[in-house]
Amino acid sequence: MPESKGRQEPKAKKTDKRKRAASDKREDKPTKMSRFSGTRDWVPYVFVPLGLLGVLWLLVYYVAGNRVPGMDVLGNWNFLIGIALIASAFIVSTAWK
Repeated sequence: MPESKGRQEPKAKKTDKRKRAASDKREDKPTKMSRFSGTRDWVPYVFVPLGLLGVLWLLVYYVAGNRVPGMDVLGNWNFLIGIALIASAFIVSTAWK
């Protein structure tokens, strides 16, 4: 059985060298500190309760809003509170990597 010829090196290898050289140059520059620098282990512990609290707020308002003291006084502001809690959960979740 005849042996096959070895593969020739593609020209992409040159571009890989260029990319590595460009990335080395980027590493030399000091990086700007982001707003959420450091560890982000706290994010799921914040956004999950915020979202659940928003859903719970809306659920309690729909089911027993007129019987809960303080909720009856807020009236339709309860919708804004519940949706704001859910929206803040989504905003916090964008910080998670």
